[in-house]
Amino acid sequence: MAHPHSMPMPDMSNAIVAQDEMGRPFIIVRDQSTKTKSSGLDALRSHIQAARQVSDILRTSLGPRGLDKILISPDGDINITNDGATILTEMQIENEIAKLLVELSKSQDDEIGDGTTGVVILAGALLDQALKLIEMGIHPIKVANGYEKASKIISNHLDNIADEINIDKNDLSNNLLDSSDLFKAAKTSLGSKIVNKNHNQFAKMAVESVLKVADFNRNDVDFELIKLQGKLGGSISDSKTINGVCIEKDFSHPQMKKIINNAKIAILSCPFEPPKPKTKHKLEISDVDEFKNLQKYESEKFIQMIDSIKNAGANLIICQWGFDDEANSLLLANDLPAVRWVGGSDIESIAIATKGSIVSRFEDLSSDKLGHADKVYEVEFGTTRDKMIIIENNEDNSAKSSLERTHVNTVTNLIRGSNKMIVDESIRSLHDSLCVVRNLIKNNKIVYGGGSVETSCSLKIMEEADKQKGIDQYAFRAFSQALDVIPMSLAENSGYNPIEELTKLKAAQISKNSPHLGIDCLGNNNNNMKELFVIETFIGKKQQLLLATQLTRMILKINNVIVSGKDQY
Repeated sequence: MAHPHSMPMPDMSNAIVAQDEMGRPFIIVRDQSTKTKSSGLDALRSHIQAARQVSDILRTSLGPRGLDKILISPDGDINITNDGATILTEMQIENEIAKLLVELSKSQDDEIGDGTTGVVILAGALLDQALKLIEMGIHPIKVANGYEKASKIISNHLDNIADEINIDKNDLSNNLLDSSDLFKAAKTSLGSKIVNKNHNQFAKMAVESVLKVADFNRNDVDFELIKLQGKLGGSISDSKTINGVCIEKDFSHPQMKKIINNAKIAILSCPFEPPKPKTKHKLEISDVDEFKNLQKYESEKFIQMIDSIKNAGANLIICQWGFDDEANSLLLANDLPAVRWVGGSDIESIAIATKGSIVSRFEDLSSDKLGHADKVYEVEFGTTRDKMIIIENNEDNSAKSSLERTHVNTVTNLIRGSNKMIVDESIRSLHDSLCVVRNLIKNNKIVYGGGSVETSCSLKIMEEADKQKGIDQYAFRAFSQALDVIPMSLAENSGYNPIEELTKLKAAQISKNSPHLGIDCLGNNNNNMKELFVIETFIGKKQQLLLATQLTRMILKINNVIVSGKDQY
């Protein structure tokens, strides 16, 4: 037995025996204070914990009863939102693995435009379940391969439970918009947004905008033709869809006409002033006559410019550059309303909306290069001095095919609100709704929401797990449990007992053999999502499940994060 006062022997495994100059031996013990490198399991655990923290932040924002987050920028600006992509973009995330979840939500947002919260929550749940298996001794690669097999089964299962909705491009012209499936789908997507009290109005705006620019020959929608523009003042209910373009400018002279019907627009990218040499120059005037000649030359040039505009038949000028008071007064005298200092992007939008050409020289101006609009008018907002020019086409040719259209439509959704936060969040909400309608134009297959899809897929994977041999059955069961996080989060955010609701839901789906049953978040006393028309786009849900699985597989294959040549765990 060791003496109670004896000292413990030091660890000599890293010791080196050396000799001094007299030949006497002594022991050198290496420094044990340096941080011992963590094992591969510890590294993977830290990666998954970082991803879980991000996922847990978004979990409370899922569904129509989800909570909002206040985002405070470094400058002190406040933003309130429950949009997953916006929350992750604004967050200051230092961990490299957690940043992958930010990229995941961006991918979902860029490709689909909706489901950014759900895809991050699902990825976090998959990683959490994977960690439990890895701690049991299962290799991460085995888990990742099992997840991939499960995702393929889910992809096939989604094809079997998906339904198709009716897409009728004539709904807009036949005034059947409020009863259309597209309208109902857009309305569903707005249920969890800040504009849910005006969801009928915003859903109608979304469907109108998409149908006016949709190309049904290719089943595609060019989002460049749909503008979202916010303007402070008024209420959300004052928002509207304009069949044209809005620019935040006013007419160059206060006495110019404020309304131009049947506008023929000269779109100029050249300055409204006399020509100047392109190189450096110096002009010397020695007497009065030379000055008068210069003045006469400038006046003649201005008159030539006015004449070229009038000869082309234009009755409105949109100029990218400015012009001085002399040019302004000449335009007023010749009854030619003008707008100056219009930005390059606005000039391009006007050219597309009016099917006009952007002219860089007055000599090139002709009648066939003019843009055409049914009405151009200036509006003022309340008691402020804010003004806006609206270039509008009243012709509604949305029912025609893209080959029969007389010109390309450009649609602007003017969003109003009492403050910047409401306007910004309303724009994000409308963008998500537009994406849902766009996705249905691309592919009219749908699945039902409320966690019904995830529950049905969870039951399917659990059923397939019993057929697997070896380690894959553990990965299948883990995948099934990860899918349960969506209905559980919806139930928890709606004030229900999540485990109790999930148990009831699974039992109901099995007994009734119905994949349409989900969580009744809004208290409708009906959990049949098909009857309530709570839907999600098929391509959106499929992309969500595949992206979450692929990111999980990627993280499971990472054991080191190397920064500047050093191992970071």
